[in-house]
Amino acid sequence: MKKKIRRIIQFLTNPRLLLCLLIAWFITNGWSYLALAIGTACGINWLTAVASAYLAFLWLPVSPEKIVTVAIAIALMKKLFPDDRRTLAVLKVLRKNIKKVISKHKEK
Repeated sequence: MKKKIRRIIQFLTNPRLLLCLLIAWFITNGWSYLALAIGTACGINWLTAVASAYLAFLWLPVSPEKIVTVAIAIALMKKLFPDDRRTLAVLKVLRKNIKKVISKHKEK
C-alpha cells in the first residue's frame, strides 16, 4: 500500500505533468480569473460580465471542467514531452484500468 501511494505521489508531482496541468488549468479556468481581475480593476464592464458568467458556470456541480482540464493536460503532455515514457506509460495503464471499470459497469 505504501509503495502504491508513493508511486501516485511521484506521478502527481512530476514537474512535466504539473506544467501541463497548469497550462490546461489556465486554458479552462485561469483566463476567467485574470479577466475578472482586469475587468474589475480597469472598469471594463463587458469583460467583468463575461468572466463572471463563465466562473459561475465553472462553480456549478455539473460542470465538466475538471475532466476537460485533465484531458487537455494529457494531450499537452503527449505533445510537449513525447520522450517522457515513464509518465505516459502510467497514463496508459490508467486508461486501461478505466476502460476495464467501464466495461464491467456496462455488463451489469
